[in-house]
Amino acid sequence: MKRHRKPMIFSFTLFIFLSAFIFAKPEQTSAFSDQVIQQGAVGDDVIELQARLKHIGFYNGKIDGVFGWGTYWALRNFQYEFGMEIDGLAGQAAKDKLTQATEFDKEKVKQEMYGTGSAPSGGNNGGEESTPTSSVNVPQGYSNNDIQLMANAVYGEARGEPYEGQVAVAAVILNRVNSELFPDTVSGVIFEPRAFTAVADGQIWLEPNDQAREAVLDAINGWDPSGNALYYFNPDTATSGWIWTRPQIKTIGKHIFCS
Repeated sequence: MKRHRKPMIFSFTLFIFLSAFIFAKPEQTSAFSDQVIQQGAVGDDVIELQARLKHIGFYNGKIDGVFGWGTYWALRNFQYEFGMEIDGLAGQAAKDKLTQATEFDKEKVKQEMYGTGSAPSGGNNGGEESTPTSSVNVPQGYSNNDIQLMANAVYGEARGEPYEGQVAVAAVILNRVNSELFPDTVSGVIFEPRAFTAVADGQIWLEPNDQAREAVLDAINGWDPSGNALYYFNPDTATSGWIWTRPQIKTIGKHIFCS
């Protein structure tokens, strides 16, 4: 019986050592979901992406949960330095590499963003700001990111236009998504090179108002004042001769809508 005591003691000691190692391992506080995080995205995934990129010196901007140009170039530089495919997209490989190379404390980051331990919950003091997390009541087939990005585009392209004209701009984006001539995602349509002036001049990142978001929701729910248009332009500022060759459908405010 004594002959088996040493192996048993060794096995028990090894079990205790491994258990201590496993349970002592720091918890990985990661909020990354399975989505590919790309330009135009908003929410907790982007907050984590920005925080991790900032942790190792690639991102110097404000952590705000909005994937803009600063986040895009920071991610590309990270991919370059770590020998990855340089596409500005945070897919699984990029997220895994970031998780290995950086630390992320969600509560600490949220505290730094909002000055408290959690995001604002509403009320008279800063109640208009909220954490850009997933939203309820999002029309089927469209994510909160899609709606937020479209609201940014509508506000950047058509603020000051009549409400019908803002809905028409949102409808053009959706018409392009559904057309074989254009990318089949909202972000793909909006960020297609030279597609929208607001992207070229940076106004896409202005904070949209409630009316812009309502215009997007009206368009998603089926209102298309544009008459199924794929293009629109302002005749007072248009520099492309080609756009004048498109069949014109109607004019709403300062924009002419075309097929």
